[in-house]
Amino acid sequence: MRKLLAASIAATVVWTASTAAAAPLPADDAGSPSATTSESTSETTSETTGHGPADHVVFLALDGFDVEYLDHVRNGSAPMPNLQRLLRRGSVTTSTGTMTSITNPSWSSVATGAWPETHRNTAYWFNTETNTARGQQRDLAVPTIAQSVREQGGSVFSAQWFILQNYGVTFGDPDGLYTQPGGDCARRTDDAVAVLRGEPVSSGGQMVTTNGVPELMTVYCDTLDAIGHEGGDVDPRIPGTLTEIDRQLGRIVQATKDAGIYGRTAFVLTGDHGMTTFDKGFGAEGLAAIEAAGFTPQILTSGRSPAPGTDVVIVVGGVADVRIIGDRAGDPAAVRQLRAALEALPQVRNVFDKADQARMHMSPNYGDLVVEPRPGWSFGATPAGPVGRHGATTELHVPLVLAGAGVRPGARPHAPRHIDIAPTISALLGYAPPSGSEGRTLREALRR
Repeated sequence: MRKLLAASIAATVVWTASTAAAAPLPADDAGSPSATTSESTSETTSETTGHGPADHVVFLALDGFDVEYLDHVRNGSAPMPNLQRLLRRGSVTTSTGTMTSITNPSWSSVATGAWPETHRNTAYWFNTETNTARGQQRDLAVPTIAQSVREQGGSVFSAQWFILQNYGVTFGDPDGLYTQPGGDCARRTDDAVAVLRGEPVSSGGQMVTTNGVPELMTVYCDTLDAIGHEGGDVDPRIPGTLTEIDRQLGRIVQATKDAGIYGRTAFVLTGDHGMTTFDKGFGAEGLAAIEAAGFTPQILTSGRSPAPGTDVVIVVGGVADVRIIGDRAGDPAAVRQLRAALEALPQVRNVFDKADQARMHMSPNYGDLVVEPRPGWSFGATPAGPVGRHGATTELHVPLVLAGAGVRPGARPHAPRHIDIAPTISALLGYAPPSGSEGRTLREALRR
């Protein structure tokens, strides 16, 4: 299995590199993504007033933004003219996420620049201290980019990028403002546009005006994720949703122009995880295999505790967290026996033990084994129809767009990762990265 793991990781590296080197998104009528325009020329002369090469960074957090969705843009089924205009001042490439590729731990790595083993945000696992299964959480052990910018004298605004709430932005704070308007991407963009115009926005029930245009502005959109979960990664609504997201991007860009800061603003767009489709479950077969190996297993949903006599608990969230409890907890022989039973299942792609998890910088909160299903499968019940899944190594890849002030047009970063985004945003603003950051600044894509 370690050979299979090594081959899987090696294939991921090769695939990512080939995608980054692939043909860029098609340009619109005005020119190629790397062309020098009057916009990029004026930017160069106007970006010297702040701490770094950009005075402002706009970060668009697109939940469930699978890298393969860009094929819709390349083949013309999802026109994104605003993105293509923006790419004249930057680049798009493939970024690699973290395991597990679940929303909260993934966004936590983007926001902190730290691996899950460091920030400790974990999803769908069994907590031995409380004897309950846990779903998603917002706990963080290290500071976010918002906290870091605030501590260094900067200001931040977040339109419902929830991972920052109470970690650098809060309701009612004009220097670190958080809003949670609900609704779709357009409604959250409304708040960002209002802030750029200097207008008050509703924050926790009160109308608040920020103290000028914040240096870091984040906008969270989760429509792609919702559609992907409902219909999988080939849902016919995806192209239209990409075009609608592009319309909201255009509104934000125009608002920066109206505010007179477009030439001094960098734009960063990325996702937390990709999406694949599954239509088959092997929960019953998995439980039967574990029972045949001499255990008494139970699949738990969030908040539930195991029944008396259970000695293997399973919490499913894209992958399955599997832990031995009771008298056999911590027994290496029992773990080997359990692993052999799971690896023998034809629906299983990988079984990661604690050593594998450590090599992948996964959260130490996970149990003895993490089971990764093959594409098309879930360690659960068979759904009524095709639905979307993420959490595995097969959903690690997302687009990464860097553009605008401080970014070199056409210069793609080399093998970017989630943990590199917070250090890179910090460098664009001229700040030190968050103190727990383990990523690198993508300097090859930035102006020197």
